[in-house]
Amino acid sequence: MIGTIDVIYRAAAQGTRCWVRNDRGQVRELPMARFMGSSEIAASDRIVDEHVIACCSQHPTLDLGCGPGRFTASLHHRGSPALGVDMSVAAIELTRSRGGAAICTDLFGPLPAERCWQQVLLVDGNIGIGGNPVRVLQRAAEMLAPQGIVIVEVDPRPLAVSHEMLRWETTDHTSPWFRWSRVGAGALGTVADAAGLLVTDVRSIHSRMIAVLAAVGSTVKH
Repeated sequence: MIGTIDVIYRAAAQGTRCWVRNDRGQVRELPMARFMGSSEIAASDRIVDEHVIACCSQHPTLDLGCGPGRFTASLHHRGSPALGVDMSVAAIELTRSRGGAAICTDLFGPLPAERCWQQVLLVDGNIGIGGNPVRVLQRAAEMLAPQGIVIVEVDPRPLAVSHEMLRWETTDHTSPWFRWSRVGAGALGTVADAAGLLVTDVRSIHSRMIAVLAAVGSTVKH
């Protein structure tokens, strides 16, 4: 049955198994325990999440493609202002239920406080939103305050940029197809440069790759 991302999010929140299929028929399991920030999250993923949080200062953070809001809510509960952005109503509801602030809108549309965010998050591969990672990074850069940073997760394999159509699936529902890209660690420098950003730090943590980007000419160091 054709459903929506909202239907699948709500099912996942109840523990339903979910996966993603691309237009070549390849299937990848979705790490829903991680996405949901549940108590069943793997210890390795918890360590990666803590690293991302540690990269954030006490100044405002914008979480693009926040999903169920594990970073937005975690920052809020630590006393750091944060705002999640997602196009899924269910994701926004889940974020708010955790105490996080979030808005349901397109990240490429008008957003609050442009050029005032100290950190912009693109974790869980969200650099690939819309199938255009350069455009996503350019949008993130537009949101940054002076000396701000973009914290991005990329594919740890030394791949170039790959593009695909994806849909989320459960045993009962499939979402509509949507465009996505995967950026390999070896391609990040080129993609960042095209967006006017510079890679200032890259960490491989438990087979996941987290990078920090800053505007070209910035004095930010990590």
